[in-house]
Amino acid sequence: MALDPSNGFAAADGVADLADGALPIFDVLPVQLQFSIAAEFVAGQAANNVLVLALSNGRILRIDLNKPEDIDDIDLPKKPSDVGVIRRMFLDPTASHLIICTSLGENYYLHSQSRQPRPLARLRGVAIECIAWSPALPTSSTREILIGAADGNIYEGFIETSTEFYRKEDKYIKSLQKLPDGPITGLWADTLPGRQDTRRVVVSTQSRLFHWAGKVGRSHDGSASIYSKLFESEQPVVHELSRASAAAPSMLVVSPDTEELPKFREEETPERAFAWLSSHGVFHGKLLANGSGLGLGTAVFAESKLLPRAQLVNPEGTGRRQVSADYIDAIALTQWHVISLVRNRVVVANRLTGSIVYDQTILNQGQEAVGLSVDVQKNTFWLFTSKEIFEIVPRDEDRDIWKIMLQTQQFDAALQYAHTPAQKDAVAVSSGDYLVSKGQHNEAAGVYGKSSKPFEEVALTFIDTDQPDALRKYLLTKLSTYKKSWVMQRVMIAAWLVEVFMAKLNSLDDTIITGAELSETLDPLQTQEQLDAVRGEFHDFVNRHKSDLDRKTVYDVIGSHGREEELLYYASAVDDSNFVLSYWVQRERWSEALKVLKRQADAEVFYRYSSVLMTHSATELVEILMRQSNLNPRNLIPAMLEYDRNYKGPLGQNQAVRYLHYVVHQLHSPDSAVHNTLVSIYAAHPSRDESALLAYLESQGDDNPRFDPDFALRLCIQHRRVLACAHIYTGMGQYVQAVDLALAHGEVELASIIADRPMANPPLRKRLWLAVARKVIAQQGDGIKTAIEFLRRCDLLKIEDLIPFFPDFVVIDDFKDEICAALEDYSRDIEALRREMDESSLTAANIKVDIAALDRRYAIVEPGERCYVCGLPLLSRQFFVFPCQHAFHSDCLGRRVLEQSAVGKARRIRECQVQIGKGLVSGERREAMIAELDALVASACILCSDYAIRRINEPFVKDEDDKEEWGL
Repeated sequence: MALDPSNGFAAADGVADLADGALPIFDVLPVQLQFSIAAEFVAGQAANNVLVLALSNGRILRIDLNKPEDIDDIDLPKKPSDVGVIRRMFLDPTASHLIICTSLGENYYLHSQSRQPRPLARLRGVAIECIAWSPALPTSSTREILIGAADGNIYEGFIETSTEFYRKEDKYIKSLQKLPDGPITGLWADTLPGRQDTRRVVVSTQSRLFHWAGKVGRSHDGSASIYSKLFESEQPVVHELSRASAAAPSMLVVSPDTEELPKFREEETPERAFAWLSSHGVFHGKLLANGSGLGLGTAVFAESKLLPRAQLVNPEGTGRRQVSADYIDAIALTQWHVISLVRNRVVVANRLTGSIVYDQTILNQGQEAVGLSVDVQKNTFWLFTSKEIFEIVPRDEDRDIWKIMLQTQQFDAALQYAHTPAQKDAVAVSSGDYLVSKGQHNEAAGVYGKSSKPFEEVALTFIDTDQPDALRKYLLTKLSTYKKSWVMQRVMIAAWLVEVFMAKLNSLDDTIITGAELSETLDPLQTQEQLDAVRGEFHDFVNRHKSDLDRKTVYDVIGSHGREEELLYYASAVDDSNFVLSYWVQRERWSEALKVLKRQADAEVFYRYSSVLMTHSATELVEILMRQSNLNPRNLIPAMLEYDRNYKGPLGQNQAVRYLHYVVHQLHSPDSAVHNTLVSIYAAHPSRDESALLAYLESQGDDNPRFDPDFALRLCIQHRRVLACAHIYTGMGQYVQAVDLALAHGEVELASIIADRPMANPPLRKRLWLAVARKVIAQQGDGIKTAIEFLRRCDLLKIEDLIPFFPDFVVIDDFKDEICAALEDYSRDIEALRREMDESSLTAANIKVDIAALDRRYAIVEPGERCYVCGLPLLSRQFFVFPCQHAFHSDCLGRRVLEQSAVGKARRIRECQVQIGKGLVSGERREAMIAELDALVASACILCSDYAIRRINEPFVKDEDDKEEWGL
């Protein structure tokens, strides 16, 4: 074989630049070979994107379509003259295993990872006609395979790759069955879904088709046969043809993998189609998966049908003459079609209808095909001749399947295979019409809802036939198909649905109520279940389409039917708590209203309904209010006041007080309106007990109370709350008014307490106590001693302050002791004053003596004494000496004083120094300024006085000092 330098393999371009709808369903395209060969093709197989070609000279070409430039050229171990030419090849679906059969009965095995075919010794002399590969599709070994021979024998084998010279590839070959019909023309084995130990085996001969189904053995390591159990224990179901011709080709093919499902997963294997070629034509059907044993085989054959040979060989309308002697040479199955090779023609028929969709002469006159192969994994179809390769290309072959399903009234399948919206709509309309004709209105409603059939026509159909349930289902389905932008249509249909639901619910209620009286055939229990189902359906409708429902319309419709439960459900679903509360309040159903209120978070709802609920269910409402954190208590004051106006019970059970007390003491509300409301309720209560009001006033303190004191005072005066008024007056600092009010109402003890309050103002305190004294003396009458004892509580009152308050007829004997005690106190005070005067006179005399001695005071300065600032002899120039014996030159002292003095004093010292130094002043003025300067400079010693204290932050050793001198 001579290969072209540009080794490769490519498919020829097909029809281009045409719309998909204009392209035929099938096309046969010649494959352009980019290499030249000296021999002819004698066999060809395709699997997993790999082509294997057998040549007449004994060579084998293995071509990977993913890399067509790489071609494996493989030779048989012996020459064709010794083993014969290659007669058949069998390639498994994974393209991993290849079995090669020659004309002289030699069989070889080639693995995809090897380039050297190995002879199968146990199969020598066996004319292999077909092979059923293992359903597991392994790649390292073939595992268990079924082999059909020309003598009618069925073998089971196990072949694996071996690198050892003396080890055989075929681990075992076991004969399972011998059929007397002649050659085995086809084999298929698969695993039934969900049953790993159950297999199906289909076997074809020239005249019969066998179907086995049953359990197999468990050995998968090649140590023993697994199909023996199946063939020994199960009987096959046989489909037999009468007068079958032995000269006609026969073969069994199975459809390739579907593209929608995972490939070769045993637990999800889809139902494949099979086709058996015989002299009568093509017998085809589905390999059903549900069932076992004889029943499964019977069902498979019962649902299968025959595509007559004449229909494929000489289709009507082709213009060809009748050639009755022509047989079908080979067949292949796609998902929906049967591909037939009739001499030099390729004929494709639809499996469902038998109609011919493609009939084209492909081969030249005298040219014969050597094989028709299907790549079951890649869903490609190949036609081999002695010199050429053709690819049969299906294009969107399921494009018309929906029409076929529709014609056979398989509406679900038609909808599945309808691709465009127009196709799906056509299926829906036809399906709905069919269901209506059968009286299945509910099923038709769901289908019509997804179709384009006129809305009015469908609605009138259900109305005229009195099918409210179907109408409801249709409207629901139609509503779900409308776009959100179709607002008007959605609103109208939703409103209609509400009316339909209400009518249905009323009808069911009437049936339940009157059913027992009107008819014995009615089942109230079933009707009740239906009522619950419809009500649940309505609830689901409301929740799903609440945005499409107009509130006013829905309220009117449901209200007109008197459906209270549905009315409230809708209002709750759309969060219309105002409506729900208003509904329950109008019917005085307070417990239901409170249940609704508990679920609310909108503060406005509480404000709106608090007045009526406080009046009728105050305790429960206050419980709810106290659990709300988003309320403004000010807005609830009208409800509290309205409640208090009608409340006649004790103050301790007043719910308005309870809530306001919670707001004041738990929430610490600063709102004066809330506090004033609480004060007004306390003050206006008919009880004379002021303890609660006083407790509240005391809790607020006197400095910054939250209530309005003026407002509280007016209320307390209006309702004669004496103690509270006195407390408020005291808090306002109006002690006189507080004492007068307490005394006016005979509260002497309270007046005494108030009189003691202004401790920082003794005159006011005395004035208050005098008022109390006048009241006490007036009340005591003859009990003067008792009054005096009471008034001793104040340390500011004396007997002479009280005498004017006593009546004229009181004799002195009644308070003689008090007068004597007062006189003794005065005598002691006079004596103390006299001693203080004597001490003051003595102190003044001593001061005069000290002043006279100042003129004669002096200090002694030693000759060697130095200035404490500059360290130079003190007597070298003018100096100052202080009583502490510190001495300074006048200029040194002046500098230090300037450094440490305040700004004003330093400025004045400089002014005096300038005027004196420049002679700007003279005479007495000069003397006065010198005296002023001396006083400013020498007012205090800079080492002992405040000057020294102000220098406490200065370091002992400064930066300019010699630190070594200090030992640092």
